[in-house]
Amino acid sequence: MTTSGPSDRSERGTERQNWVERRRDKIRAEVDRNRRGEYTVPTWVLALALVLIVGGWLALIFLA
Repeated sequence: MTTSGPSDRSERGTERQNWVERRRDKIRAEVDRNRRGEYTVPTWVLALALVLIVGGWLALIFLA
């Protein structure tokens, strides 16, 4: 049976803190890019738009 000691807990806390800092840095970088006008449309939005366009086109063909 293995028990976690205080050193294990502090390492996990540090690891979580590092993850939070990396996440914050990533968000800040994205906000900075967006402010400069370098934003892009997410892929899922483009895919959804394509599906809606093709679905509407097919509906016109088969239901008309």
